[in-house]
Amino acid sequence: MNLSSITSTSAFQLPLLPIPQSHASRSCGLVENLAIECQSLSYSVTTKQGKSKPILKDCSLSIPSGQLWMLLGPNGSGKSTLLKILAGLLTPSEGFFRVKKPRGFVFQNPDHQVVMPTVKDDVAFGLSRFNLTYDEITSRVEKALDAVGMYEYLQRPVQTLSGGQKQRVAIAGALAEKCKVLLLDELTTFLDDTDQVGVIKAVKSTLASSEGITALWVTHRLEELEYAEGAVYMEEGQVVMHGDPPTIRGFIEARQAAYIKQIYS
Repeated sequence: MNLSSITSTSAFQLPLLPIPQSHASRSCGLVENLAIECQSLSYSVTTKQGKSKPILKDCSLSIPSGQLWMLLGPNGSGKSTLLKILAGLLTPSEGFFRVKKPRGFVFQNPDHQVVMPTVKDDVAFGLSRFNLTYDEITSRVEKALDAVGMYEYLQRPVQTLSGGQKQRVAIAGALAEKCKVLLLDELTTFLDDTDQVGVIKAVKSTLASSEGITALWVTHRLEELEYAEGAVYMEEGQVVMHGDPPTIRGFIEARQAAYIKQIYS
């Protein structure tokens, strides 16, 4: 389900869900059981007219280690911008954030990230900057591909893979570098239902079999919440809710119902 149909209107403001105390940051240091935290994070861009345009406004959230969390919101709500800040690709205008390292960012379009001719070569590509032996590189590549269910494609040309298989190869590349946090930007946007489920299950399997790896997954699809252990909902550059998936889904569905009622009333 595409959340772009949700319109933020003050008439439909519902009670906000407080951040659970067990997940909340109590200091500027990264709490041991948190993989991601940000406090009062803001980000603005300068328009051609020289005016400051806010994209993120006072965002705070915390993600526990070893879990898969979803980040949802309408188009333009700031989800991908927040993810890029957490990945270190953008610098916030204000606020504080910490992410366990190493961290890996997987793009929405796998063709922007999967660039080598074979699966094995692509997963090994990022390891070239480490002082590893050939046997160590081979072991990391094989383990990473096995974790995402792509070991049998080790020698396959990348160009023969489906979109979902390419996404799993991109995730394997991050795992081979022993990333503690996976930042996943709308991986299933261009995928069919089979590839969509395959990618989600690969991420879930990876977290289940690898100690301490955390994933934050940006999505528009409400049905993907069933795979998550927590969720964050954004609107207009702000974190509106932060908590368990059933509560987040109920909130979003209430917003949709209110919007439809307004249209037909």
